[in-house]
Amino acid sequence: MFKIIDSLNNFGDAESGELLALISQDDPEANEYLRSLAEEKRKSVYSNHVYIRGLIEVSNICKNDCLYCGIRGSNRSCSRYRLTEEEIMDSAESGYGLGFRTFVMQGGEDGSFDDVFLCRIIGRLKEKYPDCAVTLSLGERSRESYKRLYDAGADRYLLRHETANREHYGKLHPANMSFDTRMKCLHDLKDIGFQTGCGMMVGSPYQTAENIVEDLKFIKEFSPEMCGIGPFIPHKDTPFGDFPMGSTALTLKLLSIIRLMLPSVLLPSTTALNTALPNGRELGILAGANVIMPNLSPVNVREKYELYNGKLHSGKESAQLVNELKMQMENIGYRVVTDRGDFIKSK
Repeated sequence: MFKIIDSLNNFGDAESGELLALISQDDPEANEYLRSLAEEKRKSVYSNHVYIRGLIEVSNICKNDCLYCGIRGSNRSCSRYRLTEEEIMDSAESGYGLGFRTFVMQGGEDGSFDDVFLCRIIGRLKEKYPDCAVTLSLGERSRESYKRLYDAGADRYLLRHETANREHYGKLHPANMSFDTRMKCLHDLKDIGFQTGCGMMVGSPYQTAENIVEDLKFIKEFSPEMCGIGPFIPHKDTPFGDFPMGSTALTLKLLSIIRLMLPSVLLPSTTALNTALPNGRELGILAGANVIMPNLSPVNVREKYELYNGKLHSGKESAQLVNELKMQMENIGYRVVTDRGDFIKSK
């Protein structure tokens, strides 16, 4: 097992059988060795810096009906909202004053957020905050739409692939959603020039260890600038409401594996991990992550963007949250920096 870990550390690669053995074993000594190498690797590229992204959840209205998602279109229990242009700008203004230099506009696939509206918002953000990056996470769109958003000034785009296995994808999504479309979108984004992010849920329904190996192989080959993974957490108002939560231990192990496979990747310690595990945010950073995404959305809508049961949100103002995050990171030897936190290509 240690030989496999050393191979990942030195060459960033492993055979499928080796990866399967690594994720299936439960050897505390090997897991700690993996974690320590991943932490060392991320420090070699990003020092002890932790980048904060200001998350603005712009809408929980979604045309899709993904079987795992609490804001799926058919969920009539979901209290819907859509931020106005000025609410988005106000959220960014608040975040800028707190040191955020990346704003992440995330939302369901809401038809009201068309190219005209989004390009206007992106233009206003880039004009007012030229030292900031704008990241979008707004689902599947046409190549032409992605190109317009890129030309308007958007820097990054997050689109989780969810699974690299076609059959498994079909078990997580309705029939009108396509594995091929998801993969085409990811490749279009990268080809256009976006810093592109993919990712998946750990322990999602019907996922096998072999599926996870396929995900790791896809991530290695696709070589995204960003990768977001977190444990599956069920939502009571979905078809998967009674399924068990994904393993946090495996999530932490996969963070370390991905860091060794892709030393320069921007790797968040996700809200899902922090929801599922006490001190999950800190443990994610110690496992090799280097990004955290505090919520800048208006306080009155944060509880409405509930992708899964118990999603952490706070009534605290953003300034208080940022101060707490800084202390949490300092307590484990890391430092929150005021920086765009761009992808650094490793030598």
